[in-house]
Amino acid sequence: MTKSDPNGSPVKLVIDTNVLVSGLFWSGSPARLMTMVNEGRAQHVWSSALLQEFIVVVDRPKFTEPLRKMNCTVSDLVAEISSQATMIVASQVDPPPELRDPKDLIVLAAVVGSGADAIVTGDKDLLALGEFRGIPILDVAEALTRMS
Repeated sequence: MTKSDPNGSPVKLVIDTNVLVSGLFWSGSPARLMTMVNEGRAQHVWSSALLQEFIVVVDRPKFTEPLRKMNCTVSDLVAEISSQATMIVASQVDPPPELRDPKDLIVLAAVVGSGADAIVTGDKDLLALGEFRGIPILDVAEALTRMS
């Protein structure tokens, strides 16, 4: 994964929900990654399953107060992220034998369906895979390093 492809397009990333939420609500590396998406230096791609997962997560009571401080609703946040992300159709994929959490299959399906350059996640089960079908699975720090 590099800064962009040979045609100058931004690097295409499947950003796992945990990174997306961290980048929206807190500062640090996930927030820097989301800034790169906002600036067009990275392209965020997601599937309807990842969108639904995101909605379920940000609708949890622990995000009520942070959303209030941001002066936005779950719907506002979903609309904002949806405007910055490219919706793709996930592919049907068989879970690799080493996949420890079957819920992570939606991330793998999204990366195959999108032709993304990488998955960016904080999920230890996904990170343990290292790659899927030749596509790297990176933590945020590694993704930022590769993109700089």
